[in-house]
Amino acid sequence: MTLEFKDILVFTDGACSGNPGPGGWGAVVVLPEGIVHELGDGDRSTTNNRMEISGALGALSYLKSTPGDVRIYTDSTYVIRGITQWVWGWKRNNWKTAEGNEVQNKDLWEELSYLVYKRKGLGELSWHYVRGHSGVPGNERCDEISVAFSKGQSFRLYHGPLLKYDLPILDLPEPEGLPEMKSYNKGEKKAAYSYLSNIGGVVYRHKDWGSCERRVKGQSGAKFKKTMSASEEQEVLKSWGLAGAVIKES
Repeated sequence: MTLEFKDILVFTDGACSGNPGPGGWGAVVVLPEGIVHELGDGDRSTTNNRMEISGALGALSYLKSTPGDVRIYTDSTYVIRGITQWVWGWKRNNWKTAEGNEVQNKDLWEELSYLVYKRKGLGELSWHYVRGHSGVPGNERCDEISVAFSKGQSFRLYHGPLLKYDLPILDLPEPEGLPEMKSYNKGEKKAAYSYLSNIGGVVYRHKDWGSCERRVKGQSGAKFKKTMSASEEQEVLKSWGLAGAVIKES
């Protein structure tokens, strides 16, 4: 794969020893005019998820006034699912999970979602999954930066022409589907994105099963479905013959 001239290419990663413990994040930004900027920082007490988000934050903060389409590559399913799927439900629920718990890393998610919103007037932003430690130069470099900062080591970040950059950073991974995110807590169930109820073609979105059950209980012909993402919501509507229908909030 090659970098389209108009695109800004970004790789990000995060690392943490102890989780919580000392951590670091790294990012590599390649501008279409042929300039490479490496970014990174560390935190003495943090978590792996916070560092993964911080990598994306660092890159988008650097690009906050730079026009152009941006492609971000990360090995964090947590970051990709969080910013493309879960954040909408969190905002709708006043930054609470479907179970009513506080969203972890709310401060970082709020900042990241704001930067994503601000990019709308500058160009398209897309998120791409890259499998970690699979030999992809951009991902490997970000991991190296992240680990160095997590250990408090002195690290020289590159800023300069692409032609003098030692890595084949434009060797991009082949597209692949986003794998299921692993739970960090044994036995933890993945939170639902929503619960849909359908009575006579009128569809409501519920934040929990209890409110969905109350609407459909005893209703002849009622349909209901738990969904795990915005795209799955649309698939359910399609299966009900209601593609494109407006979903009301309960």
